[in-house]
Amino acid sequence: MIPVALQLYTLREYASKDFTGTLKRVAEIGYQGVEFAGYGNMKAEDLKSLLDELKLKAAGSHVSIDTLRDDLKNVIDYNLKIGNHFIVCPWQKYSGKKDFISFAKELNEIGKVCKENGLKFCYHNHAHEFERFEGSYGFDLLINNTDPELVYFEVDIYWLKYAGADPISYIRKLGKRMPLIHIKDMERVGRDFAEVGTGIMDIHGVVEESKRANVEWLIVEQDKFNKDPFESVRISFENLKKINL
Repeated sequence: MIPVALQLYTLREYASKDFTGTLKRVAEIGYQGVEFAGYGNMKAEDLKSLLDELKLKAAGSHVSIDTLRDDLKNVIDYNLKIGNHFIVCPWQKYSGKKDFISFAKELNEIGKVCKENGLKFCYHNHAHEFERFEGSYGFDLLINNTDPELVYFEVDIYWLKYAGADPISYIRKLGKRMPLIHIKDMERVGRDFAEVGTGIMDIHGVVEESKRANVEWLIVEQDKFNKDPFESVRISFENLKKINL
């Protein structure tokens, strides 16, 4: 069984008002970890104490490319203190093939510093990385132009599907370069977000392939909701628990 975490961006409206209370409710549902998208303005020592109290692990942290460029040392220091091993760049925009190749070099540089400090550096995809350039996706340019020892990937299966790519093929392709995966589901009509296990994604196949790839965390994320968000993340957790045996 792969441990299951929640990306806190999912509950961003609640976390912005009551960060501690939100983490408590996530722990009560049964999640084993959380992936951060901000730290609730908490000092690292206080956040680590809260995580320990709630028996939650830090499964990763999304950090903007601007912050990674301007404040990498503090990012690393903070995450080491809270016990997080994965720094994730969640977004970058591109205007062409050259952008992908030049950004891959920058990812290598950031990844090198992270590795020197005992952390793994990941890149998280959306759909726009699947524009084709001479038969290759932009995402493949990132994969092929980054050092496997320095840059890892957090595959978001929803955005792969949305872009017309096959999530399972990419899990197989990346293998050990994919320590984290975003588990999301998609409604049949409208291709909107759905609770894990209620949509059209092959969650069983994704989980089984993730096990073969030795993925370290399954991370639930849902960008939008048709019901109470806490109920949605509970449904996703319960359904994933049945699949992730």
